Amino acid sequence: MALFRSFFLGGFECSTHRNRAGRRLDLIAATRHDEFAREDYERLRTVGIRAARDGVRWHLIERRPYEYDFSSLLPLIEAARNSGVQVIWDMFHYGWPEDLDIFAPEFIDRLAAMAGAVTKLLREESDDIPFIAPVNEISFFAWAAGDAGVFFPYAKDRGHELKRQMVRAAIAAIEAIHEVTPQARIVHTDPLINVIARTENPHDQEEASGYCRSQHEALDMLSGRLQPQLGGHEKYLDIIGVNYYLHNQWFYPDREMIPFGSPLYRPLRELLRDVYDRYRRPIFIAETGVEDDLRAGWLRYIGEEAAAALQAGIPLAGVCLYPILNHPGWEDDRHCCNGLWDYANATGQRDACEPLLVELQRQQTIWQGLISQSGMKNPIFSLHRIAQHPSAN
Repeated sequence: MALFRSFFLGGFECSTHRNRAGRRLDLIAATRHDEFAREDYERLRTVGIRAARDGVRWHLIERRPYEYDFSSLLPLIEAARNSGVQVIWDMFHYGWPEDLDIFAPEFIDRLAAMAGAVTKLLREESDDIPFIAPVNEISFFAWAAGDAGVFFPYAKDRGHELKRQMVRAAIAAIEAIHEVTPQARIVHTDPLINVIARTENPHDQEEASGYCRSQHEALDMLSGRLQPQLGGHEKYLDIIGVNYYLHNQWFYPDREMIPFGSPLYRPLRELLRDVYDRYRRPIFIAETGVEDDLRAGWLRYIGEEAAAALQAGIPLAGVCLYPILNHPGWEDDRHCCNGLWDYANATGQRDACEPLLVELQRQQTIWQGLISQSGMKNPIFSLHRIAQHPSAN
């Protein structure tokens, strides 16, 4: 049985952290998804997408400790339910209430309580089994907010501390979710990366390999394989979402991107194999996309690699186009053209990126054949590796 209602999902950007200027972001509001949720979910249905990622804006729900106002969330739940779109709800997507210190023990308790309250609401509003991501991108967030100082609270040299904190918070949230709905499906997401040393600098390879290993630390902690004192257990691993973008492969230490199509650029199918073999859990591509004219070509590459992974025995459950809507940049409000649809007009209409829409329809036709003929030994279309930038095809 398919994990999601459609192989292709649409992801609504829902970040709510503070940027460097101290301004609270709210991408659901900035894209007017909160205002036009009904139209947005119906629009997904019109292009054959019946599953999505969306977010819970914690800072709006819990303005006072342990008191919940769901007025910001209910319209999204109702819109998804009425349109028949299945949603993976992010409980924590980088933002939290004003009064909380993310490093404090209370953060864990408050996230768990909020997750339990939201799960209760989801149960009351729908008979569907809820899909919930307790903490978005634990490993990436710990690096960005705790080591690199590029996300709020812009800490340095506290990445390991923050990662442990977020693992504890995720475990507590899962317990609270399952106390309300034991059947709830839990989704963990993190970037899928490949980091290597330049051939002329082999002495950097050990550090580069350490970066690669670090992408697994959060799941290893959640499963109890690493630092079992945190309370991890294999039962906390359910669905694994990997986030993959064009820039997810780079050289150490300067982070210059490995050229796409280079012999050093590992095919996505191989990276998916690494994760699946390590955890043996349902897996899907939880985020993928690129900006501007590269969008259709990138989806073509992702589709070919996903199909190759499926035929190699990896039970890939889906691909999420993320974001599904263009949005303003976090730091500069620039118009990020990385979605299938653009900004909404006064009535909620959004212009589509036609090349991406055409490629999505092409991929959906291909995947209908692949899914209906799962287990076949011969591919029904070319699975060649693209030896040039995806936009060239």
